[in-house]
Amino acid sequence: MGSTGTVLRELRGAQKSAKGVSLYSRYVNRPAGRVLAAGAYRAGLTPNQVTLVSAAFTYAALAAVALVEPSWTLGLAVYAALAVGFAFDSADGQLARLTGRGGPDGEWLDHVVDCGKLLLVHAAVLISFYRFGELPSDAWLLLPLGFQLAAVVTFCAGLLREQLGKAAATAPAATAQASAAPAAPGTPPAPVSRVRAVALLPADYGVFCLVFLLLGAPGAFRAGYAALAVVHTLFLAAFLTKWFRELRALRPG
Repeated sequence: MGSTGTVLRELRGAQKSAKGVSLYSRYVNRPAGRVLAAGAYRAGLTPNQVTLVSAAFTYAALAAVALVEPSWTLGLAVYAALAVGFAFDSADGQLARLTGRGGPDGEWLDHVVDCGKLLLVHAAVLISFYRFGELPSDAWLLLPLGFQLAAVVTFCAGLLREQLGKAAATAPAATAQASAAPAAPGTPPAPVSRVRAVALLPADYGVFCLVFLLLGAPGAFRAGYAALAVVHTLFLAAFLTKWFRELRALRPG
């Protein structure tokens, strides 16, 4: 592969499906990740190295949230680092598909970094609240713990849904059912729902990162963070119900 333009064209052809993806990830994060993946390819980086770059940006930003007194400058720096880290999180998978160098080790590393990110982002907010918050009530310290619970359960339940679904699809009964009703050749993929892509925006990590721009106004930050916690909890309830029904439908017999 030659020029950066050629690499970008190859990356566009290696994109994952847009199904179940919010508008932010589809039109902001993935294109940004594509540019970063092209740069990483030209620099000779491996997908795992790109994952570690993502972790460096993200974890440095979260350490700053926990250790530095909130301000507008800090909020801008934290948001920028989190957004860049999220774009690199997209770039590692795109680079892996482009080069064919992905594998179980890379997928494992990516999930470990993501899980650590979900734990640390809310732990950092909790520490910031405790050290700098001047909270109206100590009950506010429970908010990051609840948000963390919703985020981690959503992440783990989603991974389990994916893996159990794959296992059921490869079971003999599922294979027999699939072979009994093959899809018509040339059938186009189902169209991506724009309404769903908009509805998923509040649950997108990239949209969540925007709340850190409010770090210079503690009251506004708490209100925005609390609103997102409520939204993510509602999404968790909806996702759990959906995933349970989908897995129940995969029961043999």
